[in-house]
Order: sequence, then C-alpha cells, then structure tokens
Amino acid sequence: MFNSILAQATEAAVTGTQLIGPKAGAAIGAGIVAVGAGLGIGKLAASAMEGIARQPEAGDNIKGSMIVAAALIEGVSLFGVVVCLLAAL
Repeated sequence: MFNSILAQATEAAVTGTQLIGPKAGAAIGAGIVAVGAGLGIGKLAASAMEGIARQPEAGDNIKGSMIVAAALIEGVSLFGVVVCLLAAL
C-alpha cells in the first residue's frame, strides 16, 4: 500500500498535479493543532491535579498557574488554526 502511495506522489510530482487540495491540507493542519492543544491541556490538568493531591496547601497557586498556562495553550492553538485556515484562502 505504501508503495502505491509513493508511486502516486511521484507521478503527481512529475506531472505537476496535486494529490490533496489546499483546503483539505488546511483542515488536516487545523485538526492536528486541535489535537495537540487537547493533549497539552490534558497533560497540564493531570499534572496540576497530581500536584494538588500531593500538596493541598499549594492548591490555589497551582490552579492559578494552570489557568494561565491553559490560556496560553489555547491562544497558540487558536493562532495555529487561523494560520491553517488562512493558508487555504
């Protein structure tokens, strides 16, 4: 199967045709950005909950830091999605 995909890509490169359109590429890129942001925020929340469980008196500081970090991750992911979608235009 991989050989057939490689053969199609080689043929497309030689003939100058596109295998995938820019809109599909932008959608795939936006999906990858969304998955990456979800994984990052999930790991952040898991680490914060573990830290709070280990040291409950530091819970307020950990929650505040977690919210700031989650907002930064969301901002970067939103920027990535916008860049992917603008690339399709």
